[in-house]
Amino acid sequence: MNIYDTITPQSCETFTPLLEHKNIKINRIVSSDDLDETEYLQEEDEWLVLLEGEATLLLNESEQTLKRGDTLFIPANTPHRVLYTQNGTLWLTVHIF
Repeated sequence: MNIYDTITPQSCETFTPLLEHKNIKINRIVSSDDLDETEYLQEEDEWLVLLEGEATLLLNESEQTLKRGDTLFIPANTPHRVLYTQNGTLWLTVHIF
């Protein structure tokens, strides 16, 4: 599998599990520019890297804008949601249980 071999969904995001091992789960996410308003509240820590595109997240009532190469750590039980993504934005997320 090539991480950059993607198809952008017409709406929302496509999640592809890449690895699940012991206390780690790695996903590839491809985002469209037509998002829903899902708020995430996860029981695990999450580290992410934006591989392509641009995104804005709302994290603890503060907006975080990410560009290609930017990383972000989201502690467990931190409410967050994606406010904006450029069409075709590509993420890699690592969930740590």
